Amino acid sequence: MKVLLLNGSPHERGCTARALREVAETLEKAGIETETITVGNKDVRGCISCGYCKKNGKCVFDDIVGEVAAKFKEADGLVVGTPTYYAGSNGTLLSLLDRLFHSTDFDKTMKVGTAVVSSRRAGSTSAFDEINKYFTICGMPIVSSTYWNEVHGYTEEDVEKDKEGLQTMRNLGRNMAFLIKAINREKAENGLPEKERGAVTSFHA
Repeated sequence: MKVLLLNGSPHERGCTARALREVAETLEKAGIETETITVGNKDVRGCISCGYCKKNGKCVFDDIVGEVAAKFKEADGLVVGTPTYYAGSNGTLLSLLDRLFHSTDFDKTMKVGTAVVSSRRAGSTSAFDEINKYFTICGMPIVSSTYWNEVHGYTEEDVEKDKEGLQTMRNLGRNMAFLIKAINREKAENGLPEKERGAVTSFHA
């Protein structure tokens, strides 16, 4: 069992990275393998709706999205971390997520997902909502904690002082490990839930 963690901050040792590290360490203690990739400092362009991925099974752009997609396919869970910019997520991260979820055709059903957000003071809850929406359209259960999955601070050292925030990260890691193990047991015994397809609501002329 493995969880992929994406650091959407441009800083490899910043506030977001510190929060993700707390989650990863807790997952490892619960027997879940983890891998963290910093994506917020990469050159990632947005989706251009060219349709290449529908014909070829991968995005037309050859960048870090392809690397993340391969690891996401093999993972049981995905943790997406972001700093808060203007009450939203890092734009580079959102470009990556748009293409990651749109261009991949593998089944994401019952892979678990969760957002982790850092902010100096405010705006984090809208960024939190923004990321969680990627999971809900793919049949991915969202992992919760004992509060919103956020830490506060301007530096990594500030986050160390946010005892409640780090506590929230540890509880998040425990809940994620529990959910992954429970889903894997049920999947091994009974398979994935039935999924209906075919009905499409469209109002195009």
